[in-house]
Amino acid sequence: MNNANSQAAAHSPAIDDWSLVQRVRGGDGAAFELLMRRHNRRLYRVARAMLRDAAEAEDAVQEAYFAAYQRIDTFRGDAALATWLSRLVSNECLTRLRRQARRDNIVPIVSAHAMSPPGDDMPLEEVSVSHEETPERALARAEMRALLERKVDQLPQDFRAVFILRAVEELSVEETAECLGIPEATVRSRHFRARSLLRESLAQDVDTAERDLFGFDGERCDRIVASVLRRCGFD
Repeated sequence: MNNANSQAAAHSPAIDDWSLVQRVRGGDGAAFELLMRRHNRRLYRVARAMLRDAAEAEDAVQEAYFAAYQRIDTFRGDAALATWLSRLVSNECLTRLRRQARRDNIVPIVSAHAMSPPGDDMPLEEVSVSHEETPERALARAEMRALLERKVDQLPQDFRAVFILRAVEELSVEETAECLGIPEATVRSRHFRARSLLRESLAQDVDTAERDLFGFDGERCDRIVASVLRRCGFD
């Protein structure tokens, strides 16, 4: 099966997750490929958010899938397959973080349990955008995405996966809590705090950039001064 056909089949509603699980239990490699393609994006996003390293995240997702294959007979469908897989990759990432912390003798910098619960989540603001695509807009979007990825990487460890699942994957509070194995109240507090930290960090960048808007020093300044001097007869 080529890549295009694999992608199409993976997202086909005609093949539900439970059917794929049953086929994987029977040793169907093609079914396992479809299962992975269907859930790859979410699992990678969770791993990348938690580990802040693309290569490490890929390794963690692979380990989680290997664990899923070994334990596929234990999946009973009590939770969604995506939730079960998310828990596996989350646990794999936590294991790696603990191992790294032991190696580096680093204590995690912030615990969300120290934060006061802020109450209900606020929805992400809707932003009106033009659908017209131009090279300039594509470049601007890529730069904005890179900026946001850097800012998410700078969030405390406890907040990153919650933010990705809630804001990017658009899971509900309940689904996110199931995926990460944490209370719903913790999901709310971490998501709220993550959004606040991102706003503060982006605002600081905007404040700094404002001072450099429409820069005038350098070549432009020299050019204008020289032109005026010439016109005034001082050349």
